[in-house]
Amino acid sequence: MVEHGQTSMAGQRLGAPETLGISTLEPGHKPPAMPAGRLVPIRVLLLDDSEEIFDISHRASGRVLFETVCLHLNLIEGDYFGLEFQSSHRKMVSLYKCNPCMRVCPGPKHTVLRFVVKFFPPDHTVLLEELTRYLFALQVRQDLASGRLTCSDPSAALLVSHIIQSEIGDFEETRFSQTKHEYYRLLEVASRLEMYGIRLHPAKDREGTKLSLAVAHGGVLVFQGHNRINDFNWSKIRKLSFKRRRFLVKLRADPSNVNQDTLEFLMASRDCCKMFWKICVEYHAFFRLFEEPRPKPKPVLFSRGSSFRFSGRTQKQVIDYVKENDFKKLPFNRSVLMIFICVCLSFSEVTCALVTLVNGHADDCRAATPSPLISPMLNDTGAKRTDDEEDNRRKNCRTDKAYCIAKELLNTERTYLKDLELITVLFQKVLDKEDCVPEALKTLLSSTYEPLHSHHTHFLQELEERLSLWEGQCNMQVKGEIQRLGDLLLKSVQELKVILCVCLEMSSECVFALERACVASCRLECVCREFELQKVCYIPLNVFLLSPLHRLLHYRQILDRLCKHYPPTHTDYSDCKAALDDVCKLEAALRPGLEEIENYQKLLELQKDLIGVEHLAVAGRQLIRLGCLSKLSGKGLQQRMFFLFNGVLLYSTRGITSTNQFTVHRQLPLHGMTIRESEDEWGVPHSFTLMVQQQSLVVAARSESEMEKWMEDLKMAVDMAEESNGPTADLLTASKGVKSSGASEVESEDDHRGSQTSLQCNGNDSANTRHRGNTTAHVCWHRNTSVSKLDFSIATENQLSGNLLRKFKNSNGWQRLWVVFTNFTLFFYKTHEDEYPLASLPLLGYSVTHAGESENIHKDHVFKLHFKSHIYYFRTESEYFFERWMTVIRSATASASRTRYLNRTEPD
Repeated sequence: MVEHGQTSMAGQRLGAPETLGISTLEPGHKPPAMPAGRLVPIRVLLLDDSEEIFDISHRASGRVLFETVCLHLNLIEGDYFGLEFQSSHRKMVSLYKCNPCMRVCPGPKHTVLRFVVKFFPPDHTVLLEELTRYLFALQVRQDLASGRLTCSDPSAALLVSHIIQSEIGDFEETRFSQTKHEYYRLLEVASRLEMYGIRLHPAKDREGTKLSLAVAHGGVLVFQGHNRINDFNWSKIRKLSFKRRRFLVKLRADPSNVNQDTLEFLMASRDCCKMFWKICVEYHAFFRLFEEPRPKPKPVLFSRGSSFRFSGRTQKQVIDYVKENDFKKLPFNRSVLMIFICVCLSFSEVTCALVTLVNGHADDCRAATPSPLISPMLNDTGAKRTDDEEDNRRKNCRTDKAYCIAKELLNTERTYLKDLELITVLFQKVLDKEDCVPEALKTLLSSTYEPLHSHHTHFLQELEERLSLWEGQCNMQVKGEIQRLGDLLLKSVQELKVILCVCLEMSSECVFALERACVASCRLECVCREFELQKVCYIPLNVFLLSPLHRLLHYRQILDRLCKHYPPTHTDYSDCKAALDDVCKLEAALRPGLEEIENYQKLLELQKDLIGVEHLAVAGRQLIRLGCLSKLSGKGLQQRMFFLFNGVLLYSTRGITSTNQFTVHRQLPLHGMTIRESEDEWGVPHSFTLMVQQQSLVVAARSESEMEKWMEDLKMAVDMAEESNGPTADLLTASKGVKSSGASEVESEDDHRGSQTSLQCNGNDSANTRHRGNTTAHVCWHRNTSVSKLDFSIATENQLSGNLLRKFKNSNGWQRLWVVFTNFTLFFYKTHEDEYPLASLPLLGYSVTHAGESENIHKDHVFKLHFKSHIYYFRTESEYFFERWMTVIRSATASASRTRYLNRTEPD
């Protein structure tokens, strides 16, 4: 038995001569005194399957027992763990710290409590102690063996390989050489799985459909089987409550939310409902609060509702406590018996353990072979691999260009899969609730994108497993098999051929079909507009629909870089070259249709931004350039927004209404137009004159380069109009109030008020009452710049995702963010798992440069973004990613001229 205040044999086995404190206690304090009374032995099953007996006073609370167990284990970060027992209804129930042990546990003398992981953080790197990570690895092993942690066979095999390798080490000449810290790799792989840390609680929805509820660090999750079908972030939840068997989730009011504000689930019993509610309360407090909540005062007369509150430290308090107190790292000594058993394991025994663990029947061979992770993995002190060694190994990976290319593929694949999920899950769910949506449209969307989503889900899993092995420690023969990418890409492309030939062509049809349905139904148009305004829809909806076409271009770039990097004799070269040939053939077949549908998508977006024109998105219409120029009149230079199409030039002003749309004032046909520089004539820098039908228009650009690009594109558009043998027959159909080229132009100082009146007259449809304010046209207006058709093409090819460290001009610390670059904009997330971006930064008008020595950055791989007084610094993890981020950002910050685009070459 283990009495209070004694050091146990298990503690000695873990190599901890003395306790250094418990996570729930302040530094220097001792465990709470044991209450007076008779001692009762309580059995606790630890995570390494060993059982310990603790003598606890029959008056002691759950906190005393829990802290005694933590003291016994010398566990500093004990707040992530808890004790649970099987109730009289054969349900596993948590032992709460405020409850008396004897009153809660049925038959405490005969009850076995389990010491388990209670709170699973999304990022395993927040676990600062080696022992904590070891115990988490044991929990993963148990979940995998019991079938609770479900995953694909490759993922299961990878997890178990880390478990076994942590015990028997690499196959090297020295048989006693062990691979240390394999549970780092184990936790990294496990934390990416859908069911990591998930505890399912059976429930039903209002229609009686069988579901399961779970709670995680981010909020409440809903599962059907082992597939997550919905989640409710803490920020969206206003209140969680229960009434008998009904579990209620009340959401915050959100105009963009088309769902009901209160969701109801029916659970098996009131006790099950209350138990899940308590778990939610604890998870919310632990991950969301900065400090332990204060208990409510007890009412004098009577109380209504549960008085249960979270008791203990929050995650932030645990992290701060460990960081502020420099604890001595305790060594762990592997037992001699365990080393002998591990060395004597035959390959067949290891294979048996691997197969049984993957299939969830580890108990079947437990008698024949010792359970993996039966002992601590920090062993052989003399041969211990340190954290510095681990960091050096990762740094070596970052200098390998092939690895960096593979990491880029992994990062962008994560973003691409989330974009597919937006269509297949979120948008499809919205459409399913609306009666105005044609069934043919629903079928078209699901049949087009669901096969792609299924394929890329599996492909991403393979990529994650390959990169995890790539980063691991292995001999040279194994490195040749796993440190490659071409085989995965070739296999993926070959599997995609059948899907791509059908689905990529159907992506264009989806855009057309959705637009036709919106034209036919004002209700559907409103639904789509409201969905587009949600944070999760961070770019225009039609861009998501075209993402499979764009992804093909990214695969071609990845494969092209690999083929340029590898010599022809490299083992991976032939697969990369074969995959590149297949992708190029698909791209060549789809390129004409891609250019057409991209142009159509941009016209649809401009149609939402412009007031005063109709039927903009018609066949044959092409956008050539849009942006700001200053128009010269008797009142001086006035900022105007210009839109250059084949056959016609429009200019407009921006309104000051809630939608901030642009009101078109005049349209100029390009047939017969002449363009000449007129800086000397008018004394206005960077000005040029447009002459058409005996009328002139003088405009000025903000710089000489902007003027040259406008003049180049205007001359090209005029040549196209001349070659069409006369004026274009399908000129814009002007709405009331829009001037044609033949009308005399009379503008007043009330242009902005005119814009507002125009909006009120033309904005009767409720779909026009709300509008995205960060479209390309609006950014061009604010940054006084322009974007061409060629810029859009370059931006389509230059997309990137990955981790960056960001620092503001006057700040000291760096913030680690997940950053997605697309649509001329940087989108910032906390992690790649976040649903929507925290912020965004449109890059049009910005400049990107290296950080100078005078700026006192003193870090490698730092680049600077600046526009006027706005300055941001970003750090990358390697030279490769520094060059990649500089390349893609320059594609957005430096507008391309047609001549420069035709002559450009992509850097290696």
